[in-house]
Amino acid sequence: MELVYSFISNTGYFIADYRHVVMIVVGCLFVYLATAKNYEPLLLVPIGFGILVGNIPFFKGFGLGIYEPNSVLHYLYFGVTTGLYPSIVFLGLGAMTDFSNLLGNPKLMLLGAAAQMGIFTTLLGALYFGFLPKEAASIAIIGGADGPTSIFLTAKLAPHLIGPIAIAAYSYMALIPVIQPPIMRLLTTEKERKIVMPDIRDPSQRERILFPIVSLLLCCFLAPASIPLLGPLFFGNFLKECGVVDRLAVTARTAIIDTATIFLGFTVGASTQADVFLTAKSVGIFVLGAVAFSVATASGVIFGKIMNLFLRKKINPLLGAAGVSAVPGSAREVHVMGLKSDPNNYLLMHAMACNASGVIGSATCAGILWSFMLR
Repeated sequence: MELVYSFISNTGYFIADYRHVVMIVVGCLFVYLATAKNYEPLLLVPIGFGILVGNIPFFKGFGLGIYEPNSVLHYLYFGVTTGLYPSIVFLGLGAMTDFSNLLGNPKLMLLGAAAQMGIFTTLLGALYFGFLPKEAASIAIIGGADGPTSIFLTAKLAPHLIGPIAIAAYSYMALIPVIQPPIMRLLTTEKERKIVMPDIRDPSQRERILFPIVSLLLCCFLAPASIPLLGPLFFGNFLKECGVVDRLAVTARTAIIDTATIFLGFTVGASTQADVFLTAKSVGIFVLGAVAFSVATASGVIFGKIMNLFLRKKINPLLGAAGVSAVPGSAREVHVMGLKSDPNNYLLMHAMACNASGVIGSATCAGILWSFMLR
């Protein structure tokens, strides 16, 4: 009987408490949304399954948990805490991104910049609610709707908050179809939503090749701390556009980014260990994250309306909602909203230009915040 009791007391069933149950339910919800509802499955499947793995109860000291030195999960988590996985993801993202839409209509870049207001508004809000400056900066970057950027900055400034911030960032990215449409409808009129955008100019091959080089120098001279993100992003894009290293470009946008996404999502999910994740700060992060994403969406739309006060040829203010970095979810949602008002109004390519600008903008903002907080 002693052996039986010893066996039972060593099982996860015996040492589990309500916190483990709560987090396992959350993990199951993520997996359900990804598989049954097709909500960002490339993100939510590895994160959701990682949550399940990370919340199986175990005895401390066995080298099993993600926070225990020399455990397998701890070694895999190294890529998160050092910012390695986000940098690799940006390399693949650069090799996947077509900046020709942005080059064809450069003024749309302003909408991507305007959407970053969500970051700085939330920074002030987080400071007001008592978060430390480094924690506030990490929470604020959720407003950029860029999961890898949020993880990278948090790893540098507030590594103890990586779990809740990453889950919040990816959750709101997956909930774009729920969050953004009401804001777009509220801030625009039917007439504005029907504005038809002209065809985008097709940039030359020389322009597409020069863009990543010029952008790298301009952005990284402005914010050198953004080099770990923007360096791989523009390098990946140069691989795509230069036309002489197709094998490298294909590898970067397939095998490399897929591998990094698997490990990034899985280990971030596993980092939501119940005793670390379920705190009052986590709740505050989720609330502020929702505010950040909403303000970013609204800022882009409002700035689009302001631009129309000075432009002879008006732009569709819906495009401002695509100024966040959630590629291509927010661009797709803008396109769908435009089609509902006018079935012949195709906004996808213009929205992708704003999306691409948002990726650059959020990474630049992360570099600026990092440099300021470490002074």
